[in-house]
Amino acid sequence: MMQQEQIAAHIAEVRARIAHAAERAGRDPAEVTLVAVSKTQPIELVQMAYRAGISDFGENRVQEALPKIDALHPAGLRWHLIGHLQSNKAGKASREFDCIHSIDSLHLARVLNRNRLEHIQIQNTSVHLDRLPVLLQVNVTGEESKEGVAVAEAPLLARQVAALPSLEIQGLMTIAPLVEDPEEARPAFRALRELRERLRDELPECSWRHLSMGMTGDYQVAIEEGATIVRIGRAIFGERANKQKTTLPVS
Repeated sequence: MMQQEQIAAHIAEVRARIAHAAERAGRDPAEVTLVAVSKTQPIELVQMAYRAGISDFGENRVQEALPKIDALHPAGLRWHLIGHLQSNKAGKASREFDCIHSIDSLHLARVLNRNRLEHIQIQNTSVHLDRLPVLLQVNVTGEESKEGVAVAEAPLLARQVAALPSLEIQGLMTIAPLVEDPEEARPAFRALRELRERLRDELPECSWRHLSMGMTGDYQVAIEEGATIVRIGRAIFGERANKQKTTLPVS
């Protein structure tokens, strides 16, 4: 297992690369949130990353994330669900996560909205103050192996989700193609940014402040194209603790 010094050094290197990429694009590095992708990683490594300054963690599966969330939940720490959400897990997700990146259908959004609303009512809190931040996942490349709404269908889904009272659309998420040259991912990132600009005009009531895009192999290009959230796993934690076959890389 990695040691505290190694984790801290990896995080410092990633933050330096984020800063350089932002500066190349004429952006403030503070605009970019680093989400450490902790899926499959033991809680000990997550705690090391937290001690090294990470305040945002990304998990792929609700059931795997729950023990970690229970073990680590200090004030200011945020848990992001970045993997595909099944509707039968929406209840737990609506209570435990601070942001869900993977809304890709009206059915899922409605289930999540209903569960969040029930949770708000049980807690006797304000719907306006306790809306759940969500991102719409867009499949900008049309790859069958990836989840996400098609670009052409995104405006309709955005209008439908924006009408749900307990969800707050804050932006878009995408997963770029896995390529050897990060430059080959640039068109996907640019397409998401352009879609965001279109949606800003069509639905100005939503903030659209976030573009969640970029992983270990391509996050610097993503930042140059406007990413506000990058999802980094391997560059922080090394190879996954328990490699699992997947068609949905998120780190």
